[in-house]
Amino acid sequence: MSDPLFQPLRVGALSLPNRVLMAPMTRSRAGEGDVATESMRAYYAQRASAGMIVSEATQIAAEGKGYAFTPGLYDDAQRAGWAGVVDAVHAAGGLLLAQLWHVGRISHVSHQPDEGAPVAPSAVTAEAYTFLADQRFAPVSAPRALEREEIRAVVAAFRRGAELAKAAGFDGIELHGANGYLVDQFLHRETNLRDDLYGGDDAGRMRFALEVVDEMVDVFGADRVGVRISPQQTVNGLKTSEPAAFYIEYARQLGKLGIAFLDVVESYASPAKREVDERLVGGIREAFGGVYIAGGGYDVELARERIAAGKADAVMFAKAFLANPDLPERFRVGAELNRWDKATFYGGGAEGYTDYPALS
Repeated sequence: MSDPLFQPLRVGALSLPNRVLMAPMTRSRAGEGDVATESMRAYYAQRASAGMIVSEATQIAAEGKGYAFTPGLYDDAQRAGWAGVVDAVHAAGGLLLAQLWHVGRISHVSHQPDEGAPVAPSAVTAEAYTFLADQRFAPVSAPRALEREEIRAVVAAFRRGAELAKAAGFDGIELHGANGYLVDQFLHRETNLRDDLYGGDDAGRMRFALEVVDEMVDVFGADRVGVRISPQQTVNGLKTSEPAAFYIEYARQLGKLGIAFLDVVESYASPAKREVDERLVGGIREAFGGVYIAGGGYDVELARERIAAGKADAVMFAKAFLANPDLPERFRVGAELNRWDKATFYGGGAEGYTDYPALS
């Protein structure tokens, strides 16, 4: 019987050789000016056997930065740095998409231009932490609410990020609309208290995200754009989730834009402790109507099971890919996996980054 993980998959304009995908993971290894480095080239090229790689989250404006040493994509030096990474992945036979983000309120004044307050839909401070340049974690700073004209400027910044990603040669882009960052903050009632066009009812709270996606589609074409959502996750200071009906309608609206895929963080628990609302994820999958990529708490057995059952088209792997540059081959032959080292997840050099061994 053929292995579901190793069936090819068409995702919009992209032809994926397998369904073992590398999830976006913040690693905090960018250089001065938030420019991608030589070590980042090596890191991504080592993992080019993934069916598709989605890059670590990359801020589209200086104000969008929330953690130390994360890469940007809002100036020409950053574009050139990422172009080198893209070239390295392509030379190794892989596909690389840029994940574009703005952290919103999940930031610290030390990361902001002129040490200003982070921005958010509304001035609601998160109970969350961020990673500082001295490599310690600290509580995020209190945000200020975006003015109406500033929202339009952020939408334009996402477009500019998409343009730079295209110029750098990325195969596509993904909007980071999950995990309590700016796009997600607009979606949630507890973080979006606005009473203008960008708040209030469900349509108002979806407006910012849909405007951003529309700009990304205009730059790259719908068949090279995806969106990441986290419908059940209460992270980065979020205490509640929106109702299933909200996310199902949101998925329907994204589907109407014709984007290539939806990347859904279903859980952060281990496979044994996963509690996934099947009505919710099934409703999202049906309403979206396109390629459904699942992630969060998957191991190889669960990935095979869900793909074979038609509950996912492909699966994102994070920490397993971090520690196993040749993860698809290990899955294919049933090899033992390297263990990851949490102490080296963020910041630092090659240790815990490019020194994990592949199968000999």
